[in-house]
Amino acid sequence: MGYLNKTEYEIVPDGSFTVIRSCGGCHKKSRFGNTGKFRVNANGNLLDVWLLYGCEECGHTLKLTVYERQKSYLIPGEEYSRFLENDAALAEELGRSLPLFKKNKAEIDFGKLSYGYVKLREVSDENIGAGQRRIDIHNPCGLKLRPEKQLAEVIGISASRVKNLIEQEKIVLKEASARLVCFIIDDVCP
Repeated sequence: MGYLNKTEYEIVPDGSFTVIRSCGGCHKKSRFGNTGKFRVNANGNLLDVWLLYGCEECGHTLKLTVYERQKSYLIPGEEYSRFLENDAALAEELGRSLPLFKKNKAEIDFGKLSYGYVKLREVSDENIGAGQRRIDIHNPCGLKLRPEKQLAEVIGISASRVKNLIEQEKIVLKEASARLVCFIIDDVCP
């Protein structure tokens, strides 16, 4: 069995996404942050659940729809309880859910987003040539980051150095999608 030559990382936002939207209180475009609270409204056996965001300037509330006119028995009981208890972990999880923001047509402020990388695993991959290693970077939130910037941040060099190594063919970009980038790197590289 060969040495560990494939490393997988995942990009993890440090907190909830911030929304940019016109504010009814400030009467201008403002940034809205996750309050960590939910609003649940029942109409017969139909439920509406919103994740509440607040304007950073005036505190005006923005509701992001989690469930709309959902039959109450279709929402798992434990999840429903977490909504009623304003579960901070659930609010944080939903605050990083791209489908939720797309459904609500909410503009995410990617410019102010802070994130980090978590090493998932190191494994052996026989499909990688001798003297090479593979780095896969998973992007489950679909953050808009250039592939060379992602690699630079993972291995600790500048993005321009990564571009230079790509031009010299010491680094090969094998795959680049919104959710995953894969690089093959010569062992002589950092």
